[in-house]
Amino acid sequence: MYVAVKGGEAAIANAHSLLADRRRGDRSVPALRLDQIVEQLALGVDRVMSEGSLYDRELAALAIVQARGDMIEAIFLVRAYRTTLPRFGYTKAIDTGAMLVERRVSATYKDLPGGQLLGPTFDYTHRLLDPELAAGGDVAEPLQRASEAEAMPRVSAILAREGLIEPDGDMPQDHVPGDITREPLEFPMARDIRLQALSRGDEGFLLALGYSTQRGYARNHPFVGEVRIGEVELELDVPELPFAVPLGSVRVTECQMVNQFKGSAKAPPQFTRGYGLVFGQSERKAMAMALCDRALRASEFGEDVVAAAQDEEFVISHSDNVQATGFVEHLKLPHYVDFQAELDLVRRMRAEHDARENAGKVEEKRQAAE
Repeated sequence: MYVAVKGGEAAIANAHSLLADRRRGDRSVPALRLDQIVEQLALGVDRVMSEGSLYDRELAALAIVQARGDMIEAIFLVRAYRTTLPRFGYTKAIDTGAMLVERRVSATYKDLPGGQLLGPTFDYTHRLLDPELAAGGDVAEPLQRASEAEAMPRVSAILAREGLIEPDGDMPQDHVPGDITREPLEFPMARDIRLQALSRGDEGFLLALGYSTQRGYARNHPFVGEVRIGEVELELDVPELPFAVPLGSVRVTECQMVNQFKGSAKAPPQFTRGYGLVFGQSERKAMAMALCDRALRASEFGEDVVAAAQDEEFVISHSDNVQATGFVEHLKLPHYVDFQAELDLVRRMRAEHDARENAGKVEEKRQAAE
């Protein structure tokens, strides 16, 4: 990321002062509090946490305020802060099957064990602006009823009982998951590394790629096997103790996308899957991630790589919005020396071109005179 630039200190200091003034805005309007952002702009906070790779709602809210609502700048701030934090270990893999579910929907089965839970969603709203929100009126409390805890097996498990979907597979005992925040990316990459990169990739970029797979630019015919949102517990293995220590819980969104597969020399006809998991409530991002994950598994299933969404190096190298922002925005920083060199080169080339043109015209006149 390009962040350093030399220039007039007074001008830069004044630019910072002006930025702070614009950030604060009209002094007669009350300043935003972090708890307001956490509670009322929760989906924006969730995106900053997910793409910033740091689960802390207050820090994400602070970053949003500091960035004046620029989400990618806020993500950059969170990632920069994350690099200052000590690392004391890795938690065990979370068990999303034991999730305390707030929302769970499936597009493959109408009736399934545990039922469908709509939860808080825009899916059935009319997308009409609500003037009453501007007035800041009271909001009615949602209806609540007591319910018995019921198991919610994954849709993939239902299909697996009939042998109609690829198996989960077993993780090798000696496999150590990679960490893209500590190790440079290398291609080709293992799926766990790729999923990490997709999880913190730019939502808009992954959404566009996921959309492209549905429009014929990859072998995707997807169904949402399941989207579930809820709290999962984090546990840490401590060498001195014979049991895992619970550290708390985080909210995540998980998506399993079910895809048709006609079979190949390597595998029989069956359903395959794409997987998405992100911090907070962000099902659009989780779904786009799952679509891209399945597209990137083309070689694994013996499919031809014919589309951008199936090209691992293209997708992963361009999905990071912080890195992309650095390369695009550095263009507005001083490039005076480089430009002067190019300017001199173009002038010389132009002079040579004009000389050839003039010589050609003189030759044409000479030939005409003869």
